[in-house]
Amino acid sequence: MAKAEAAIQAAWKAIDEEREYATELTQKMVRVPTVNPKFVLDADQNKEAVLQDLVQSELASIGMSVERWDVFPDRPNVVAQTSGSEERSLLLCGHIDTVPIGERETWTVDPFGGEIRNGRLYGRGAVDMKSGVAAAIGAVRGIRKAGIDLNGRVAIHSVVDEEAGGFGAMDAVRRGHLAKAAIVTEPSWGEIQVCEGGLEWIRITITGRQGHSAWRYNELWPQRDGPERLRPAVNAIDIAARFLSALKDFESSRCRNRQHPLLPPGMNTINVGAMRAGSGLGPDGLPLIMTNPAIIPDVAVIDLDYKFLPNQTKQFIRREFEEFVHHFCQQDLWLRDNPIKVEWELGGLHFPPMDTSPDHPIVKSLMSRRAQLGGKPKISGVVFVADCAHYAGAGVDAVICGASGDGFHGLDEYVDIASLEETTKTLAASIIDWCGIR
Repeated sequence: MAKAEAAIQAAWKAIDEEREYATELTQKMVRVPTVNPKFVLDADQNKEAVLQDLVQSELASIGMSVERWDVFPDRPNVVAQTSGSEERSLLLCGHIDTVPIGERETWTVDPFGGEIRNGRLYGRGAVDMKSGVAAAIGAVRGIRKAGIDLNGRVAIHSVVDEEAGGFGAMDAVRRGHLAKAAIVTEPSWGEIQVCEGGLEWIRITITGRQGHSAWRYNELWPQRDGPERLRPAVNAIDIAARFLSALKDFESSRCRNRQHPLLPPGMNTINVGAMRAGSGLGPDGLPLIMTNPAIIPDVAVIDLDYKFLPNQTKQFIRREFEEFVHHFCQQDLWLRDNPIKVEWELGGLHFPPMDTSPDHPIVKSLMSRRAQLGGKPKISGVVFVADCAHYAGAGVDAVICGASGDGFHGLDEYVDIASLEETTKTLAASIIDWCGIR
């Protein structure tokens, strides 16, 4: 133990000797725009490859072996690592893509300027989460500068596309870039976040029968049913309205009756994010005609953002939801023969849940080291989803530990510089605690 404490003090001394390193690296990173091209396609803003050049250079300069590959064209992941024991291996992960800046004139600072003001570093990606990548690099840099030889393998994953589903981290996992434990350096405001709910994107397709709006009465009101009766239409929007009402009750029941102790009650919501209805089903799975109210629509497509608890499995929640849809359909004669279609992993998106024990050694280390540096950490969960889900889904014990700030996905995004410096030292200490020294 004394040897580990001495190593930690040496690493902290090395970090303090270059106190501005993580801040200056964050500043350089913010000044390279890396807006995810799935949101805004603009060569001047889509510079992930340029930023990964910088990251790769920093990682190579501290003696880590580096692997780089394109997840999508000109959108590379960078993974660096040291040699060491797999039993005590640890990876630190951060993403370099950002959301768009919105209307530039609404910012009071240059969104890509990296301006420092009153202890805050401003710019898109400052807290979400280029500072997290910089802190991870700074932590390993401090350890290497102090001449500490780690027993366990340590890796840094700088990945793309987290903001659009985490496909960079998913690709790293698919290629076998794993470890026994993982720290994702998303902002955590001094907390150690050990759990997050899972997330599914679901597409619901309701099929009716197309018809002329003048004959809506033939569908809606009781008619004499015989050979002379025109075949009634079935309005898919009417069915969708009933379905959404039933879905609201289902959502309310699952939120009231199932909770997780580290998350706000009711976080396992079902958000109706998009609905498109009309006539005819196109090859893209959406209605062909959506602008003619004279047609009784035969297609309604509803896209759901479906959250579930950290201690639930995708098998359980999928079975439960499909049973809900089945029972809804059994109450309607039309739907019995034309059941609602449920499509999982819409757009390839699925975030497994994360539920790491608060008693896990990496959690205890992060808590104690953050407190040792003057913080008042607490264990909590996180209501959003992040790349830790993909590592957790592959069996890696993952947590979130990062800096503080505000404005993420909004205006005047910033990271608190003091928290960035504290995070860098916390990470360095916990790397030593977990990996051990030779």
